[in-house]
Amino acid sequence: MKKNLKPLNNFLINLPTPNNISYWWNFGSILGLCLMIQLISGIFLSMHYTPSINSAFNSMIHITRDTNFGWLLRITHANGASMFFFFLFIHTGRGMYYGSFLKIKVWISGTLIMLILMATAFLGYVLPWGQMSFWGATVITNLLSAIPYLGNTLVSWIWGGFSVENPTLNRFFSFHFILPFILCVIILFHLIFLHEKGSSNPLGLKNKIDKISFHPYFSIKDTYGFTMMILIFLLINFKTPFLFNDPENFTPANPMVTPPHIQPEWYFLFAYAILRSIPNKLGGVMALFLSIVIILTLPLTMNLKFKSSSMYLTKKILFLMFCGSFILLTWIGAKPVEPPFIFLGQVLTMIYFSYFLIQPFLFKLIK
Repeated sequence: MKKNLKPLNNFLINLPTPNNISYWWNFGSILGLCLMIQLISGIFLSMHYTPSINSAFNSMIHITRDTNFGWLLRITHANGASMFFFFLFIHTGRGMYYGSFLKIKVWISGTLIMLILMATAFLGYVLPWGQMSFWGATVITNLLSAIPYLGNTLVSWIWGGFSVENPTLNRFFSFHFILPFILCVIILFHLIFLHEKGSSNPLGLKNKIDKISFHPYFSIKDTYGFTMMILIFLLINFKTPFLFNDPENFTPANPMVTPPHIQPEWYFLFAYAILRSIPNKLGGVMALFLSIVIILTLPLTMNLKFKSSSMYLTKKILFLMFCGSFILLTWIGAKPVEPPFIFLGQVLTMIYFSYFLIQPFLFKLIK
């Protein structure tokens, strides 16, 4: 029996962990908790949801009003997505600041997790079939028409017709259900790659000696992180359950009435603002995609071994500018396409991408 438990002990309980990691390293385990919440609540919601344009909106009303604790399941799943992305952005930002991208396999698998999670969240946002769900799906899927030669054919293929209709909703529901399980497999590989060489640390040292076991020192920290996350989550669910919901989505989808301002969920607004800041449609779509996958360039451009005090100061200033541009782009993405938001979006887009382009050259000059 002890032999059977040995791999588990080495994987988690006796895992050698750097003794100087802080609470910023808690967010990986918190994301695992978020995933479990989303999977469980999503499976129960799927038991009562009807993927039909004639019944989808009414089935959400039925879940909320008639199903036992259906209201709790719905707001848990909806707000859980926002919590998931909030902690994901912090987790990614911590990795960018402390150089976790030097663990290349971990970084690549993490980026793939982010892309699949974004796809899953977009598909899920369409399912309630409210006004913003319908028009959000129409606008985002139409972006693929910018692809030369194949664009219009690809859009029609995804729609399953000539517009966002019943076949679109059916396939979106199927993929929204399947992708989280694919996500679980990639997360497993992400953890395996992480445990090959262990976690990074604030100083960026590769010391194999100065480590302590994960339990009980860091399992206590994770427990504290779980407790705080659940308390915040419960506070949002019971005090302001529809804080992150768009009012337009409480109206059934109507293809004949366009909302005055179409926008995605808050966690996509930074990319949406970047898309809108470029006049050319294909250029905007490429910038939208690059705004996420550009983090894959960090292991190639930021692999300097020597770090002076001036480099640390420069890194901190540049990272704060990047975080500021990210937050302001999220704010601008919710604003109408009019002055001065157009110009501000273009300036902030330049600052956002300059973090990845200018930082390596500055570091080489300082070095």
